[in-house]
Amino acid sequence: MKKVLIVSPYFPPFNTADMQRVRQTLPYLREMGWEPTVLTVDEKYVDAYSTDPLLLQTIPNDIKIEKVNALKGTLTRRFGIGSLSLRAFFSMRNKGDELFQKQRFDLVYFSTTAFHVMALGPHWKKKFGVPFILDIQDPWYNTYYFNNALSKKTLKARLFHRLDKYLEEKTLPFADGIISVSAGYEKLYLQRYSTLQAEQFCVIPFGCAELDFPIAKANVSASRVRFPEEHFNMVYIGRGGQDMTFASGIIFDAVKMGLQSRPDVFSKLHLWFIGTSYAQAGEGKKTIEPIAHQKGLANLVTEVTDRLPYFETLHLLDKANLLFMPGSTDPTYTASKVYPYIYLNKPLLAVFHEKSSVCEIIGKTSAAKVVPFTDAVKEEDKKKMTEDCYHYFLKVISNQEKTAGFNRAAFEEYTAKAMTAKQVDFFNRITAHFSFVQPKTFQEA
Repeated sequence: MKKVLIVSPYFPPFNTADMQRVRQTLPYLREMGWEPTVLTVDEKYVDAYSTDPLLLQTIPNDIKIEKVNALKGTLTRRFGIGSLSLRAFFSMRNKGDELFQKQRFDLVYFSTTAFHVMALGPHWKKKFGVPFILDIQDPWYNTYYFNNALSKKTLKARLFHRLDKYLEEKTLPFADGIISVSAGYEKLYLQRYSTLQAEQFCVIPFGCAELDFPIAKANVSASRVRFPEEHFNMVYIGRGGQDMTFASGIIFDAVKMGLQSRPDVFSKLHLWFIGTSYAQAGEGKKTIEPIAHQKGLANLVTEVTDRLPYFETLHLLDKANLLFMPGSTDPTYTASKVYPYIYLNKPLLAVFHEKSSVCEIIGKTSAAKVVPFTDAVKEEDKKKMTEDCYHYFLKVISNQEKTAGFNRAAFEEYTAKAMTAKQVDFFNRITAHFSFVQPKTFQEA
């Protein structure tokens, strides 16, 4: 059986988006021929915005997990450094060196958005002769969000932006394989680095962890967020941000249209935006409610910035009357959270860029309502989108649309097991073309 070292600084019980791929993959790797070891950071050094002990139930008990120390954030933040990947960089390097000296690994797999640790790939490849694959869930050196940020670009932001550029240039061109959640990222990096070839890439979105739903049902029966039964509760759980202003605005305009034309129906609505910030609990800045206030809908919208435990969010999605998803203006944005929305088979509205994979996934697996938009939206386009949302809301509230028409057979290719099979196929393909060089320090355990 081949061995893979999986590098993921965040790991359960922490409820971070970037460790979901690893969590969903671990139950299936052995049956597909790969023995995993996880390299992560010890819980006491992690400052995460949300934890969920139930996540530990999704990890096989006998998976080998190596934990490292990190510099404490309370100390490093005095110098403007809070990033876990920087605080734990040298500890992860040293532990990795130790593991490679004791045993052979056929592959190193970085699956994280704590990008700085990816720079260890070339180090281990040079020192121990082992190939590495990067899982690109977001661009590392991200010009889109930096250039479009509304907030002032501080000196610190500029310095870290430059550091990202430097480290990416020292890492990406030397990767043996790159998995990306979006075809847009593949295109981006092929343009950015001429030495990379298309065959080094594999587009694999996140999957749906079907094992999660019975765990949620058996363990979660209440939430700190309570939906009033007298309301028709429309729910979105996920990040906010200025790039979602346009899609959120379309949804709000549709509600306004409904209040004007059918107040008897739309006055019952209440829109919930939950877990919109990545900040620590109680420190998140609201980005959605200000838009609702401008639209005159402040009394119909509640934004909860705090991230809730993962299984609690599944419980809330299941309790909603209607689910909705505002998308980003970034065409490469892929929302992995779409899978529970589809799987629960509730009425669903998604307002997304037409190039986002979300549009294709929903279209293949359900009859939910997708309202796409382009980079250049004209006023008549906005009017049509608003009307489409309004008519869908009216249909659902009037009880004419009770489900999203979930297509279980078509959904199979998006399950966590199916996505793991694609990863393993890529692992095998990359390692088959790599000649393992046994270092002098190597000792088989």
